[in-house]
Amino acid sequence: MSKETVFRSPLDKSPSISRRLLLGAAAAGAFSAAGCGNVQSAVPAKPKLDLSLYELTFAEEFDDPNFDMEAFNKRWYAHTPWHGDFGDAQFTDPRPGFPFMVDNGNLTIVAEKGQDGKWRSGLISSLNHEGVGFAQQYGYFECRCRMPPGPGVWPAFWLDSWYPGMTDPSIEIDVFEYYGKFPTDIHSTVTVWPKNDLVKKTSEGHIHKVEGTTLTDEFHVYGVSVDPDWVAFYFDGQETWRTPTPATHKHPLVVLCNLALGSGWPIDETINPSFFTVDYIRVYKLKNT
Repeated sequence: MSKETVFRSPLDKSPSISRRLLLGAAAAGAFSAAGCGNVQSAVPAKPKLDLSLYELTFAEEFDDPNFDMEAFNKRWYAHTPWHGDFGDAQFTDPRPGFPFMVDNGNLTIVAEKGQDGKWRSGLISSLNHEGVGFAQQYGYFECRCRMPPGPGVWPAFWLDSWYPGMTDPSIEIDVFEYYGKFPTDIHSTVTVWPKNDLVKKTSEGHIHKVEGTTLTDEFHVYGVSVDPDWVAFYFDGQETWRTPTPATHKHPLVVLCNLALGSGWPIDETINPSFFTVDYIRVYKLKNT
């Protein structure tokens, strides 16, 4: 059983505040707690995802017996490429056993509070600060994962059209953001971040509710398809929501995945350590495109 909430949030913020922190707190607090939003109309019916129409362009699998953690750490960048880390846990350069571990065919991102009282955790980005790595403008992007239990956790799988020196507006697509305070909710958002006064900042969001504890007990597949007309979100292959693709979307999307903490919510009861478990990350493009 699931429930849907759609929201529109043209947020303003101070440059000193993390954009993900502000969006997360506003979306989760204003809409998950209130359970209100604007109903979207005139959109296509919600079909099941048909992957036979796509071909794989990028895959990070963790069940290869020859998986090389050192190569993984070189393939993924451990910070946002624009040097804009966020949340109440410091994203940490990888060292043996932390914050990334691979075991039983899965990647585990660990958030841990050290003896110095500081929380540290991990983020992976498919592009580094020099623009080297993987990015793709259109296609289908998905992650199979299991959420960490407990309050204060803030895992996410998301995309961003950043590149070095960009002057065009960037597009952020949060395939999911999960807040431990709201354990049945999957938050998805599409945000336009302007680089000047010519384009306004806009945000379209949706909350997909899944009853029970399945999000922390089981693996699920979280995906989004992006084409020139629509951004469509999927949960276990079933479409949950779509919104028109912003007209300003003109550049390839960087793939990011992280376990952050906070987003404006207390972390004094966050489980130490907390574990976000990822089975795979895959990217596809439509065949013959």
